[in-house]
Amino acid sequence: MMLYRMKFVLREPSSETEDRYLAEIPDLPGCRAWGDTAAQALENLQSVAAAFIESCRDRGDPLPQAVVTAAEDIEADRTVSEVMVAA
Repeated sequence: MMLYRMKFVLREPSSETEDRYLAEIPDLPGCRAWGDTAAQALENLQSVAAAFIESCRDRGDPLPQAVVTAAEDIEADRTVSEVMVAA
């Protein structure tokens, strides 16, 4: 199983984001998701990103180089998590 570590952008609700949070991954063109909360937008983004990567694999399309470079092969029985902290 591959673990992809990708940077994302989270935008606050505004008229440009349909008054919802908008999360997107710049390295995956068009990969964005909305949510009523920041957590919901990020959860939705993870699902969209996973579908994007699976679609590329299924069609035989290459992933963007920045995504391939950030990938890590992990063991199926190991849980890997990260937390981001701004101080």
